Amino acid sequence: MSTPKTSLPPILFEDECLIAFDKPSGLLTVPDRWNKARSDLIGLIHQYRAPGIYNVHRLDAETSGILLCAKTKVALTALERQFATSRVKAHYMALVLGTLPEPDMVIRRELERDRDQPGRMRLTASYRRGACRTRTHAIEVFRAHSLLEAWPSGDKTHQVRIHLAHVGCPVVADAFYGNGRGFYLSEIKSDYKFKPNEPERPLIGRLALHAASLTFTHPVTQAELTITAPWPKDLSIAVKYLKKFAPAGGAMVP
Repeated sequence: MSTPKTSLPPILFEDECLIAFDKPSGLLTVPDRWNKARSDLIGLIHQYRAPGIYNVHRLDAETSGILLCAKTKVALTALERQFATSRVKAHYMALVLGTLPEPDMVIRRELERDRDQPGRMRLTASYRRGACRTRTHAIEVFRAHSLLEAWPSGDKTHQVRIHLAHVGCPVVADAFYGNGRGFYLSEIKSDYKFKPNEPERPLIGRLALHAASLTFTHPVTQAELTITAPWPKDLSIAVKYLKKFAPAGGAMVP
């Protein structure tokens, strides 16, 4: 269970009508309708900044990265319109199991609410032309994992996660569309020494998905603006050890 947040996360950008935060994994974007005790970013913003600031979009609780908010109703309406018409370019980093069928590909499948599993999405039964799309690129391939970047068009709930799982590359530690297991150093380092009576801690034990940047038109200046969020420490460490101990095609390094 994540530790309750008692302060705002780092601010990535701010001006008179916008503010963007580097949301950590484990923090909700908005209040949980069933568990009011869980911390959420909007609640923290209203507590520590001002009550008139609202999120323009959402990130899953376990996804880290940039979360854009508006300080005025005019900015909120303009940005929501950009998101609704797919004019915002969202860029994600993902550590996944497996390898993409092609290093560069576009995944086209429509999504719908999963009526059998509340809170989850699923692919529609039939293919529809013009379905939501996720463009993907393999940055680096390791022995059993890949580091990918993804650009969803439409950015529906869980879109990147379910599209990647659909092509055989579930995001590491995705409990909905993958096996939910974190990534451990012992999986790739043959001489890893376990500590007596102490379970191994994962290098990354949460959903390995990071919202790295947003590119959009500023609602006042009309200039193109890109806001970026630095890689979180756990993702950087996981990739560092994969490079060292699990290069593509290599055997487990002693």
